[in-house]
Amino acid sequence: MSGASTLHRPAAVFAALGDETRLAVLARLSEGEPQSIARLTRGTTLTRQAVSKHLRVLESVGVVRSTRLGRESLYALEPQPLADARDFLDRVSKEWDDALARLKSFAEQGERP
Repeated sequence: MSGASTLHRPAAVFAALGDETRLAVLARLSEGEPQSIARLTRGTTLTRQAVSKHLRVLESVGVVRSTRLGRESLYALEPQPLADARDFLDRVSKEWDDALARLKSFAEQGERP
């Protein structure tokens, strides 16, 4: 595994994704086009202030970006940090798979630890 400094970014992304509301906001943004806070709250029980707070968290870790259009901000999904987090999970998964394969091989040889 990498050092603590290289773990900061995926850890921050995972922390931001650890909230059900933020995941719901990301799901709406994954539909493709940038959306305003008003549009993100449409059809939900969430207030604009609540969605705005969650968007700031997502923007702080880079999974969402905003652009101003007149008086409102439009928010869009930024997929690279999510891809980086997935790559991190893939590396961890491979390390576990490798460790389990070594353990299986060791056990099948009939040796004791």
